[in-house]
Amino acid sequence: MAGLPRCELCGARTAPLRCPGCRLTYYCDVSHQRTDWISIHGHICQLLLPVLGPQPCFHSEKDRKLGKEQLLRRQESLIAVALSTAQGFLWAEKPLEAIPAALQALRFSSRVFGPGSMQLVPIYLLLAEASTGTGRLRQAAKYLSQAQWIILQTPDCSAALQSKLHRGLGLFSVAEGNLDQALYHLANDVYLATAEFGLNSVEVSGGYFHMANIFFHQNKMDAANSLYTEVSSLWHDWLLSTLHRHQRALQAHVGASPFSEDEEGIEDGMTKAQREEGTRVLWAVLKVREEGPLHHPRETARVLHALAMIHYLGLDLAKAQEVGMKAFDLAKQLPQQDSLETIGHLLELINAQFSHTT
Repeated sequence: MAGLPRCELCGARTAPLRCPGCRLTYYCDVSHQRTDWISIHGHICQLLLPVLGPQPCFHSEKDRKLGKEQLLRRQESLIAVALSTAQGFLWAEKPLEAIPAALQALRFSSRVFGPGSMQLVPIYLLLAEASTGTGRLRQAAKYLSQAQWIILQTPDCSAALQSKLHRGLGLFSVAEGNLDQALYHLANDVYLATAEFGLNSVEVSGGYFHMANIFFHQNKMDAANSLYTEVSSLWHDWLLSTLHRHQRALQAHVGASPFSEDEEGIEDGMTKAQREEGTRVLWAVLKVREEGPLHHPRETARVLHALAMIHYLGLDLAKAQEVGMKAFDLAKQLPQQDSLETIGHLLELINAQFSHTT
């Protein structure tokens, strides 16, 4: 029985169903086959054939070397697809769908890099986040322990990766209801992110944001307000700098006009992960500012301005215009209207881009 194929999703020994496409993966029942297909197998079914299928015979050392390099590239491509797919499901708040894709990334990463390599840590953290999101806290704890063990075995581990570990441990502690332990880990997250990226980096903001949420639910409004303000300030200032760099790049690209048909090809200085996190965090802070007891018009205007910038840079012009106008109208009501000019300039950019694309 040891030689029988296992279910791709749960590892069950009885797996009578085989994928008719690649004919390489097996499942214990139709529901697991469907789940795996929706999560990741539909993206990589044909990519598995040259990786897991029979390998060609090479007759020279040179050909063998080239074949190994090609196989490695294909495996790394599979890992990238699986990891980005899993991350996409998490961003879409679909943790259950993220798990099969993350497990696929883990399998190939273990094969390529080794079971104790640093490349596995982000995958374990992603699996822990997805497991926590589905209420599987015991499984999440196992993934976090695996990530922690690898980091402890690596003396030269970067502060950035240690920061991510502490954030994962902090969010897990929140799910367990151990808020003091959560604050401890999130404070370490902030400290390590600051050491790696600097005090005013957006990478620091995530730890502050989750700490603010804890204080908010503990009804410690002064602490929560201070941290939410820090979060929106970090993102606002960083997005303003990013917007200026983006505009300079556009001007250098097209000469006198800051707009061209090739704008989508101009780098905005943001990774997809930064855009997703910034959008999620800023909308959450806006909700607190507009609906909760921490209503401060100046801070609300700052968050709206930041959201308008992040949507503009992401080419979601309708949403950028909507929140930008709200920011402008609110800023006009403030005693100090120093942000009006900056918000007005952003609205001009948005309107000009609207005119260009219609």
